[in-house]
Amino acid sequence: MLRDEDLDPQRSRADYAGAMLEDLHWLGIDWDEGPDVGGPLGPYRQSERRAIYVDVWTRLRRQGVLYPCSCSRRDLAEAAQAPHDNPENDEPLYSGRCREKHSDATDPAGTTWRFRVPDGATIRFDDGSAGAQAYTAGKDFGDFIVWRRDDVPAYQLAVVADDVAMKITEVVRGRDLLKSTARQLLVYEALGVAPPAFFHCPLVSDAAGQRLAKRHDAMSLRALRAAGVAPADVIRGFPEA
Repeated sequence: MLRDEDLDPQRSRADYAGAMLEDLHWLGIDWDEGPDVGGPLGPYRQSERRAIYVDVWTRLRRQGVLYPCSCSRRDLAEAAQAPHDNPENDEPLYSGRCREKHSDATDPAGTTWRFRVPDGATIRFDDGSAGAQAYTAGKDFGDFIVWRRDDVPAYQLAVVADDVAMKITEVVRGRDLLKSTARQLLVYEALGVAPPAFFHCPLVSDAAGQRLAKRHDAMSLRALRAAGVAPADVIRGFPEA
């Protein structure tokens, strides 16, 4: 299954999505379900799944674990994307200033919503690659955003809602998202749903040890294709110079 996580309107464009599909097919990766082939658990673009996210938001609000927040526009701008675990992009530790606010809203639009973490609770899980993990709520991360004021579901809510709806049993992703897993486990718990297994792979880095990422102008699949690198060379690692 391929899912296009295109929630952030400033970063998501149709030509980017098309290039993603083309590059993955070039690499030799195929899928049974996805935005280009359909399937029984679609739609496969997050931008088309708002009703699913609103349903999860409603369940969480009724559980009493969400509250409206009027703080920091900067937090909102970062919340739709995966908050990779590094100081420049991870969601800031929230002060809790709005914790006592309440709302009986029936739709999340127009308001920032945060998940109330149980301060002092240690969230533990065994990762298939990184081993035993432990993060303390209120210390390693604070009350996190699940919905932005501009009506965009945040990453932490959307991926849990999708993984539940799409019956995902194992999540494989980069090790920079280990802390996000602790947040998401709290969402699974509040929903009363058993989480999938997790496997956080080490990150691919360049010769200087910098992880490959768009924000660092790292070599992309498209650039490798243009340079004449073969798919097999990408899969097994760069050929010797």
